[in-house]
Amino acid sequence: MEKLKLIKETLENKKAEDIVILDVSRLTNIADFFVVASASSPVHARALAEHLMEKMEKAGYAVDHVEGMEFGNWILVDLLDVIVHIFTPEWREHYGIEWIWAEAERLEV
Repeated sequence: MEKLKLIKETLENKKAEDIVILDVSRLTNIADFFVVASASSPVHARALAEHLMEKMEKAGYAVDHVEGMEFGNWILVDLLDVIVHIFTPEWREHYGIEWIWAEAERLEV
């Protein structure tokens, strides 16, 4: 839970919006949690991802890989047991991660 708290606080501090934490551990083996957040623009999404990676590495958490930095509409930051999805609002609505994973429990941290 400490890792999830740090992720949420880091995103909130850089003005991410509508942060949702999904427990997908019983639904898939790719991660235990998905964190979904909205950025106001691709530039904002890249800034969020860069700040998140920096904070996580400083705290001793591994960043396995990152996808989507070049365009910034959907950036995926893989932290092994947690995958963070940072979307612009249009892309978040289009891809519907929360809808696809509707069976996952939403967590408050």
